Amino acid sequence: MLIAFYAPMKPPDHPVPSGDRRMARLLIQALERAGHRVELASRFCSRDPQGDPERQSRLSRIGQGLARRALRRYRARPSAQRPDAWLTYHLYYKAPDWIGPRVAEGLSIPYLAAEASVAPKRAGGPWDLGHRATLAALETSSAVITLNPDDEPCLPEGCKIHRLRPFLEAAPYRAAAAERPRHRAALAHRYAMDQAVPWILAVGMMRAGDKTASYRLLAETAAELQDVAWQLLIVGDGPSRREVMDCFAAVSSSGAGDRVRFAGQVDASELSPILAASDVYAWPAVREAYGMALLEAQAAGIPVVAGNYGGVASIVEDGQTGLLAAPGDRTAFRDALRGLLRDAVRREQMGHAALAKVAALHDLDRAADEFDRILRAARTEP
Repeated sequence: MLIAFYAPMKPPDHPVPSGDRRMARLLIQALERAGHRVELASRFCSRDPQGDPERQSRLSRIGQGLARRALRRYRARPSAQRPDAWLTYHLYYKAPDWIGPRVAEGLSIPYLAAEASVAPKRAGGPWDLGHRATLAALETSSAVITLNPDDEPCLPEGCKIHRLRPFLEAAPYRAAAAERPRHRAALAHRYAMDQAVPWILAVGMMRAGDKTASYRLLAETAAELQDVAWQLLIVGDGPSRREVMDCFAAVSSSGAGDRVRFAGQVDASELSPILAASDVYAWPAVREAYGMALLEAQAAGIPVVAGNYGGVASIVEDGQTGLLAAPGDRTAFRDALRGLLRDAVRREQMGHAALAKVAALHDLDRAADEFDRILRAARTEP
């Protein structure tokens, strides 16, 4: 099949690989792994972050114009070269899909949505237009693919929901895990890390809002862990870098010493060795949907300590592949992290369990098979 793929927030080939764009790219990989052809249907970004009704109206008009142009373009092709299905990734009230439903209807092809969410409290508010457009798109869908179980309760009644576990290409992470001693030695040299103590790793963009809140909670936790040996490596960059660094400056003044290293932004190819070389991945995950980095850490064979927000529990098996603390509970988060830092045997056991879980449930090949089944069902169902 030829799949027209669209991401209303930002196209998947954007140079900054946020979690959303990584998952968009992985969805495309899964479709291609299943033998389908994928083309990026549009680069139009419908996102309105401010809640400006005038901007939303303007975006709606632009999107509908683009839908008409896309229809003319596709209809001009031979029938064998037209899309067999349309897939929109991550639509919600701030980034509705003004294009896909119209094109799918005009071509009489199934419309599918992946990782769509609905927030009923937005009805009648500043994002009302985007909220209603998202509902309308989902009501025309042949399938709604959820990666976060928390999104399901608010989806329109009658949606054909298919749950797909978050996934990744696990092979590079497994390969890195097999070379852990070499990667650990290289990382120790690069960042002046002490191989004799456990290493905590955190990966996240440094931007205002929930990401900064997670960094702040992690810094407060680190300041309270003076009674156990550790070093922390932070991977990430962004407009809030200075604020994040200021949060961790207090860690040294608390008596924890020079334990924190900042790696900045690293290439995607560098991440798996950094993960495999570490001992614990720690991230408060404030209001995360599920957290791709949490899955990547487990794929590299290290246990996770995280806040139990959103769909985090759907990818981290509490007590088996990591430890989850109640949302916002710094004491529970600190105690869970302290316990793993003190218990090398448990860390190793959890790391092995994480490797096995990702291979069994979250690998790209498994997702490709499931995706193919969903697509074929959408094409045959009325």
